[in-house]
Amino acid sequence: MTSDNQHLKGTTTVGIACSDAVVLATERRATMGNFIASKTAKKIYQIDDRIGMTTAGSVGDAQQIVRIISVEAKLFKMRRKEPMTIKGITTLLSNLLSGQRYFPLMVQLIVGGVDKTGPNMYSLDPLGGRIEETNIVATGSGSPITYGLLEDRYHEGMTSDEGIDLAVRALHNAMKRDSASGDGIDVVVITKDGYKQLNEKEVNNKRAALN
Repeated sequence: MTSDNQHLKGTTTVGIACSDAVVLATERRATMGNFIASKTAKKIYQIDDRIGMTTAGSVGDAQQIVRIISVEAKLFKMRRKEPMTIKGITTLLSNLLSGQRYFPLMVQLIVGGVDKTGPNMYSLDPLGGRIEETNIVATGSGSPITYGLLEDRYHEGMTSDEGIDLAVRALHNAMKRDSASGDGIDVVVITKDGYKQLNEKEVNNKRAALN
């Protein structure tokens, strides 16, 4: 990433709460206005063993937040001998964002995973607003496109495999209609057994099945 990465913008991200997992997915394009600045932008970060976070907005601000919250999660685990809950991590993130009210960190975040209470997912806005998401959520420039499909296809009790298929389908459609979204899809599925990122072949097979 260039030294001007604070000006790069991340775009469409999706979170889906399943019966046994949380699925997080993003596309890879970062833009500066109408300029495509990167085709391999990282927008999903592993915060703890079974917790992930997606970012949309300023890449530089997102990277700063990831550094802070990852350290805090590690320190908590060292002191308490147990991982921080997703509710605890998002409360800390909310306080961090709201504390920057006069110089806001320009990001939209989805935080999800599995902790001792089961699968959980939250969304956060740049000023620290925090919402528990019980089924679907999308952020970024392509979110209006993804929401139509997510709301139509989501159902209660969805399995992680169904969630992966839906996330890929939603981003695939966003990439066709939103010029700020594109250049591949990253998908993470988090279960009680751990954090797994799908490889390129697995994602491409899912996309090929849509055509």
